[in-house]
Amino acid sequence: MKDTTIAIPESIVKREFYISTEKAHILVSWIGIALNLVWFLGDYLSIPEYWISFLIFRIVVSGISAIALLSKNILNISLYTCMFILVLGISIQNAYMWSVMDIPHLQKHAFAYMVLFIGVGMMVLWEMKLSIILLIITITSNVFFYILNSPLTVDEFITNGGLLVLTVLIFCVFLIRNRYRLTYKEIKSRLELEKSKTLIELQKEEVDEKNEEIISSLRYAKRLQEALLPPKNLLDAFLKENYFILYNPRDIVCGDFYWARKIKTTPTNGTPKDYLLIAVADCTGHGVPGAFMSLLGSNFLHQSAVEKNVNTPAEALDFLNQKIITTLNHGYGEVEIRDGMDISLIAIDLESKQLAYSGANNPIYIVRKKTLECIKANKQAIGNMNDVVLPYDNRTTQLESDDCIYLFTDGYADQFGGPKGKKLMRKQFEETLIAASDKPMKEQKHILETTFNDWKGNLEQVDDVCVVGIRI
Repeated sequence: MKDTTIAIPESIVKREFYISTEKAHILVSWIGIALNLVWFLGDYLSIPEYWISFLIFRIVVSGISAIALLSKNILNISLYTCMFILVLGISIQNAYMWSVMDIPHLQKHAFAYMVLFIGVGMMVLWEMKLSIILLIITITSNVFFYILNSPLTVDEFITNGGLLVLTVLIFCVFLIRNRYRLTYKEIKSRLELEKSKTLIELQKEEVDEKNEEIISSLRYAKRLQEALLPPKNLLDAFLKENYFILYNPRDIVCGDFYWARKIKTTPTNGTPKDYLLIAVADCTGHGVPGAFMSLLGSNFLHQSAVEKNVNTPAEALDFLNQKIITTLNHGYGEVEIRDGMDISLIAIDLESKQLAYSGANNPIYIVRKKTLECIKANKQAIGNMNDVVLPYDNRTTQLESDDCIYLFTDGYADQFGGPKGKKLMRKQFEETLIAASDKPMKEQKHILETTFNDWKGNLEQVDDVCVVGIRI
C-alpha cells in the first residue's frame, strides 16, 4: 500500500512530545522531591540510630534535584535529565540505606525500593539510554554500599529483597521503553493524521503496531511470572507421578498462582519435622494487576517459610495477611487499597501422612473411596481491611493411602457454557473430581481439561483457572 501520510520532522515531534509531557513531569518531580524529605519521619521511627545520616542523604538528593529543576534553562539540560537526577539520587540513597539494615528492616524497605521503580515505570517517560544508566548505577551502588557497610551475607541480601527489586527494576526498564515509544509514536501519528487523507488506514496500522508491542511486553512479563512458579522437579522429587497441575491463565499474565516448598519446622517444643508445603491462590483482578499481586504473594510465602515463629499453615496465612495489608497501604495516607487474594495452603508430612490446612475463602477437597470431604476455609480474604482481623484456623487430618487432595481457585466452577450458557458450578466440578479420583493423576488432569473445554465451547474464558491434585 502506498504511504499517503505527510512526513513530520523529528524536531517537531520531539518538541510536541516535550510540551505534551512537561507539566506532568514537573509536577511528579516536585512531588518526588518533597516526599523524599517527608519520608525521613519513617526513618526516624523505624531506624532511629541512622536517621541523621539518612536525612543528610535525603537533603542532598532533594537539594541537587531542586537546583537542577530551577536552573535547567541556565544549565541547558532537559526536564527528563532533571527527573533522571532525582530518580538516580533516590536509588543510590536507597542502596546506602539498604546497606546498613538488618533483615527485618531490609524486607520492609524492599517494597519502598520497589514502589520507586514501579512509580517511575508508570509515570516517567525518557529515552532508553537513561534507563540503562539507571540500571547499571543502581546495581553498582548496591554492590558498593553492600561491600562497604552490610553485615548480611550475599544470600541473605538477595533472598530478602535484592533479587525481587532487581526483577521489578528490569521490568520497569522495559515498561518505560515501551511507554516512551508508544507515546512518541502516538504524538507523531496525531501530527501526521492532521495532515493526512488516509485516516482509517493509518489508524489501523498504528493500532496493530501498538497492540503487538503491548503483547510483547506482556509476554516478557509472563516469562518473569513463570520464573517465580515452583520448578517441576521440586514436586517430582516428593510426589513423582502422584500429582497434576492444571494452570490455565485467562490472559497472558495471570492472577492465579501455585506455590510449593519443602521446609523443616522450628517448634519451641517437640521434634522438627519435614513438610511439603503447597498453596493455590486467586489474586484480585486479572492480567497485570493480578500478576503484580501474585508476585507479592509468592514472595511473602517464601518469607513465611523461613520465619522461625511460623510453624503452621494458619500462622503462615496470618503472616501473609499482615504483610499484604502493610505493603499495599504503606505511604498512601488515608487511601486504602483493598486488593488481596483467596488462598489454600497445606502442609503434608509424607512420612506420617498427616495434613495441616488453612484457607482464606478457599476450601480444599479430599476424595477417599469416591466420597468427597470439603474442608472449609475462613471467610476472610488475605488483605482484609475490616476493623477486626481474625487469626486463621489451622485444621489437621489424617490421610490414608490413595486419598486425593485437591486445591483450586474459583475459575473452573465459574466458567460459563453448556447448552444454556450457565456457570459450570461447584457441584459439577465436585462430581467430575469424584468420577476421576480413581484414575492416574495425568488422566485426571486430562478429564478436567476436556470437561472444562467442552463446557466452555465457543465462549470466552471468564477467569484464571488453577487446580492442583495430589494422591497420597
